[in-house]
Amino acid sequence: MIEEPPKLTLVKGAPRPTADQIAAFQGVETAFLCDAMGGLGAMDTNISPLGFGRDLACVAAGPALVADSGPGDIIATLAAVNLLTPGDVLVHAGHGYQGGATIGDQLSGMLKNAGAAGFVTDGPMRDYEGIVAAGLPSWCTGLNPNSPCVSGPGTLGGSANVGGRHVATGDMIVADRNGVVVIPFAQIDTVIAKLKDVTRLEAELEIKVKDGFCSPMDIEAMLADGSAVEIG
Repeated sequence: MIEEPPKLTLVKGAPRPTADQIAAFQGVETAFLCDAMGGLGAMDTNISPLGFGRDLACVAAGPALVADSGPGDIIATLAAVNLLTPGDVLVHAGHGYQGGATIGDQLSGMLKNAGAAGFVTDGPMRDYEGIVAAGLPSWCTGLNPNSPCVSGPGTLGGSANVGGRHVATGDMIVADRNGVVVIPFAQIDTVIAKLKDVTRLEAELEIKVKDGFCSPMDIEAMLADGSAVEIG
């Protein structure tokens, strides 16, 4: 006989970014972060700000708390309301299930009351107007009014694959209207250091573009060194 797993598993001991590390990501554009990570780091395009940010300011940066509840279930996310640290971004792993909502307005309000900085899921949400009123920055795949269940098994505080990225509790999540970026805990200091160069180069290029610059590639130089050829 196969033994029934526990309904809820709580994983302890995950690392957590320092206050200075968390502060370094506040207000940083997701595009800059991807540039600092070799052009990668973002979750799939279908995970977007609720309502595309029309009615809710969808900007958040904080340590990930991963709630893996399984398809159509929210048991680990319910537990997160009690156990999250203020400033956390709750990442609900729904295994890509699109047949029903992950959370709605009441649970969004509870997460906001508990101090969550944001909510990210690879499934839909519901109760659009209520979530907007609650004010919890949220990223999801869309809307679906079907109800979730609370059956388990679920795991809170571990890791999961969400939107094409592996997310572990303690990674940094930075999200805005462009999408959601995952910065692995081990790379936090490296990315912070690279952000300085990315920000400087972007500011310099912005000034040039505003002044009329429109030659991003030096074609003559490429022809001279053989990296481009002319035919015909």
